[in-house]
Amino acid sequence: MSISERKQELKRRRHRRKKLKRWQERLPKTTVSERAAIADKVRQLTPGAEVIIANWGIEER
Repeated sequence: MSISERKQELKRRRHRRKKLKRWQERLPKTTVSERAAIADKVRQLTPGAEVIIANWGIEER
């Protein structure tokens, strides 16, 4: 039996939140090139990436 669509979306949301939190915690210790890599990863992860990147102040694009 497959998982319901609602539960799948909740699982995806929780996974995104967990990854974003992990990257945000690493941010103060990163170099400029690492910040760019994190920004690219955030863009691939979520459709609202530009808002998150602006709030974190990582990159202008």
